[in-house]
Amino acid sequence: QVQLVESGGGLVEAGGSLRLSCVASGSISRFGSMAWYRQGPGKQREFVARITSDRSIDYAESVKDRFTISRDNRENEVNLQMNGLKAEDTAVYYCNVAAATRGSYRLYDYWGQGTQVTVSS
Repeated sequence: QVQLVESGGGLVEAGGSLRLSCVASGSISRFGSMAWYRQGPGKQREFVARITSDRSIDYAESVKDRFTISRDNRENEVNLQMNGLKAEDTAVYYCNVAAATRGSYRLYDYWGQGTQVTVSS
């Protein structure tokens, strides 16, 4: 089993910055893609950013040039640096990691519990 724990959320003024971290633990043999999603009030969960195992990166248009995703496989960690935050970035942010457990080659999707980001205007 794989557990994901997010941290770094909080309350920030518009224009400010936050750095989210997600640490994976468990009996993990390898990682696939790592990503961040978010769900704003009254909205569906939406894609924010993804980094693949070969470091290919994609961003949602709404966060491009403001957010930066990075990963550290040695630390089982994926991070999201968020700069120039706007009120519309307010949401619960979830990390999503594809991982295989020891003894298996198949990748499964895992989700964190979410961390709240609130941007005041």
